[in-house]
Amino acid sequence: MSQQHFVGLDVSVKETSICILDPQGRVVHRASVESDPKVIREHLLGLGLVFARIGLEAGPLSPWLYAGLVEAELPAICVETRHMHAALSARINETDRNDAQGIAR
Repeated sequence: MSQQHFVGLDVSVKETSICILDPQGRVVHRASVESDPKVIREHLLGLGLVFARIGLEAGPLSPWLYAGLVEAELPAICVETRHMHAALSARINETDRNDAQGIAR
């Protein structure tokens, strides 16, 4: 069985930052794509990786994005905003790219 990777999606209205970690927690891929479930799905599937979890923070676009990922049989989970804020607030350098990495962790 292939190694399973962990994905964090930091979603904004126009763009989603993607960070993928290997099982040891090392960053293996970063990207920014349009905040559209089809675009995100095609990007992830095009990498040929096996995913354990794809995390995204709850927000206005999350039901639409979540549904699009689950439709493609990807293991998406939606994380409640308060929990994610608490986990990410300890980080010194808050950027979309770093938030995506924090979500993946």
